[in-house]
Amino acid sequence: MKIFADLHMHSKYSRACSNDLTLENIEHWARKKGLGLVGTGDFTHPNWIKEIKKELKEDEKGIYRSKTGFPFVLQTELANIYTQDARGRKVHNILLAPSIEIVEQITEWLLTKGRVDYDGRPIFGISCVELAEKLKEISKDIEIIPAHAWTPWFSIFGSMSGFDSVEECFQDKANEIFALETGLSSDPAMNWRVSKLDRFTLLSNSDSHSYWPWRMGRECNILDIELSYKNLINAIRTGKGFEGTVEVDPNYGKYHLDGHRACDVCFEPAETKKHKNICPKCGNNLTIGVLNRVEELADRPEGFKPKGKPDFYKLIPLAEIMAGYLGVSQPSSKKVFELYDSLVGKFGNELNIMLEVPAEKLEQAMDKKLVDLIIKNREGKIEVTPGYDGVYGVALIEPGMEAKVRKKKQKSLAEF
Repeated sequence: MKIFADLHMHSKYSRACSNDLTLENIEHWARKKGLGLVGTGDFTHPNWIKEIKKELKEDEKGIYRSKTGFPFVLQTELANIYTQDARGRKVHNILLAPSIEIVEQITEWLLTKGRVDYDGRPIFGISCVELAEKLKEISKDIEIIPAHAWTPWFSIFGSMSGFDSVEECFQDKANEIFALETGLSSDPAMNWRVSKLDRFTLLSNSDSHSYWPWRMGRECNILDIELSYKNLINAIRTGKGFEGTVEVDPNYGKYHLDGHRACDVCFEPAETKKHKNICPKCGNNLTIGVLNRVEELADRPEGFKPKGKPDFYKLIPLAEIMAGYLGVSQPSSKKVFELYDSLVGKFGNELNIMLEVPAEKLEQAMDKKLVDLIIKNREGKIEVTPGYDGVYGVALIEPGMEAKVRKKKQKSLAEF
């Protein structure tokens, strides 16, 4: 059974998240996207877990289903901020849990370390070693997955406060870590350059703070399993039933290249090295991005693929393709919504349109120009200007867009 799974979500109780991020809205848009499993997000938050208990019922296989049968897996994200080896460390970890009872035990322990009611993604001064040790005491079925593993500020390998290996971070508990989340600014191919990561399943998730289809499911995992918590965890730990991922172009991520947003400075790693990690316009430190950090740890050339690793699709979300096609600046425009709903109504869901429906069938329902863009996207051929220092990359959907992006940046710099 083929399932597209987004295992890293948030709720309305997380900071910088939509107040409309309810289970009902998540389900509604997940169905349109084509997702067949979604993380609940934020299961440690007292108000959110009440809603989970009210709205979802366990199906006796560790999967929690809505009244209409849509499947969720119990999931949250924790921020671990602590000192190790005389350095401040900031690591985010995704947790998956098999039952409400286990969630309650996790929360009970976390309450001895701090609060869980102020944010859906709470912060604790707990080392990753202690986290893994205690959670595995509670249940061996809890899954710990380092989140967005390469982003500069809050990740296991981040340039600002991370480690050089899973073993350095988790020490004698490293054998309890089976997977890494690659994050928007990296893809499996970048991670394949680091041989010490070969044993890990490389997951991709949206880390979405809203339910819109250009956010939720923009990255997801492809599973071929009979859906149960046990089979999900087995796929993560062994790779059996794990068929690959859907990715955005890593240039799209907010931290792919190095740079300084305030000065509109964006560098490839070699250029950063020439400038000794310093912004040439203001003299402040550059934010060192994901590509630079991968290059630092890589022991293989670009393009290397380890034997037996699954493939991945590189896609820009359909709503963004439509926005470029329609000549509007935002995927949230009314024109995009109308076109999106029309096509999803005809073909079932977005991922089906993006990956499966033959071009000749698409041409029966839409303009050939849009079909050509969808096929170009399917083939991973849409160019993206790179993101840096918290600025998203821009997909160049239409001819001339690169010039517009450059002009906009120049205008912003002049205003600054």
